[in-house]
Amino acid sequence: MDLFEHQAKELFAEYGVPVTPGRVAYDAAGAREVAAELAAANSPRVVVKAQVKTGGRGKAGGVKLAAGPDEAQAAAEQILGLDIKGHIVHKVLVTEASDIAAEYYLSFLLDRAERTFLAICSVEGGVEIEEVAHSNPGAIARIPIDPLVGVDAAKAAEIVAAGRLPGEAADGAAALARKLWDVFVGEDATLVEVNPLVLTPDGRVLALDGKVTLDDNAAYRHDWTRFADTEGTDPIETRARARHLNYVKLDGEVGIIGNGAGLVMSTLDVVAYAGEQFGGMRPANFLDIGGGASAEVMADGLEIVLSDPAVRSVMVNVFGGITSCDAVANGIVSAIGMLGGRGEPVRHPIVVRLDGNNAAEGRRILDEAGIDVVEQVATMDDAARRAAELAAAGSPAGTGA
Repeated sequence: MDLFEHQAKELFAEYGVPVTPGRVAYDAAGAREVAAELAAANSPRVVVKAQVKTGGRGKAGGVKLAAGPDEAQAAAEQILGLDIKGHIVHKVLVTEASDIAAEYYLSFLLDRAERTFLAICSVEGGVEIEEVAHSNPGAIARIPIDPLVGVDAAKAAEIVAAGRLPGEAADGAAALARKLWDVFVGEDATLVEVNPLVLTPDGRVLALDGKVTLDDNAAYRHDWTRFADTEGTDPIETRARARHLNYVKLDGEVGIIGNGAGLVMSTLDVVAYAGEQFGGMRPANFLDIGGGASAEVMADGLEIVLSDPAVRSVMVNVFGGITSCDAVANGIVSAIGMLGGRGEPVRHPIVVRLDGNNAAEGRRILDEAGIDVVEQVATMDDAARRAAELAAAGSPAGTGA
């Protein structure tokens, strides 16, 4: 889970990482209100920053300096609604503007290749770290972190020294690094990044920006509901997550349901390949119903896929192992019956390929059900071809069309 900048900085503040005061606004009037509050607290100059989960905001016009509430309102009017690398700006962070003497870079991350934690520190901050790595690789220090020891005072000093931060910033940066490590560990993050880490003319070291990625596998240990991105998440994905389904929306016309991530990925490939013969039909989603899916899970999955208005056909590709093919077949029959009972009859063609555990029984169940929209195909390649063909022959329509 990636956080917005304002969420990252709120998290930083909870752990004592020094950040600039500010608040989120969802419209220009709200931005003016926040700027007025900061002006009353003796901070008349503010920065209005687009809140999107991508880099390059400044270059896209998503970060503007404002000398008071009126300018903050005007800046927010210009930023809200911007499209920054495919991300629409729905909110801005209005925060106190800081005088900057120098900019640095600091992060902690999970280094999967080396199977360890890693600190990255650089005297060159304020630009994308990839640019620094390309233009001046010697300016980047990479320091492995022993997870059993963590970041104590000595380690923090080592990180700052390796990054070549000057003496006037060393103590403040080391203290900030220790608190940033607490965020990394305490929140089960895979990345915490401060860019820029700034030194002010009066000697303070602040996290002027923040980026945090949380490990979804640790969600059961935390209450991260406050970080849910309701605006940036596809509503179908939101509904699928509520039903504990592994679903990702894609830009295609053939709905995909399979059991096991590897099989589903392979199905996406064969559908995309087959679709080239039928006007470029593509997979509409990734949906893995898992290794032990019940009829109820199958029914939930089919309902979610059919709720996508771009879907024209559906391919169900199941190789029975832990998942029994008869349970999958019962799920298909149940889902179609349930939707029909709600006045949403399924008119999309559904191509089913069943193989493995109880495949013969699953095929028998579907045959006896005699559902007009369900067609069984023996092999994955042939099923993909048929699903693409049916999608090309159909028209864009949602459930009940």
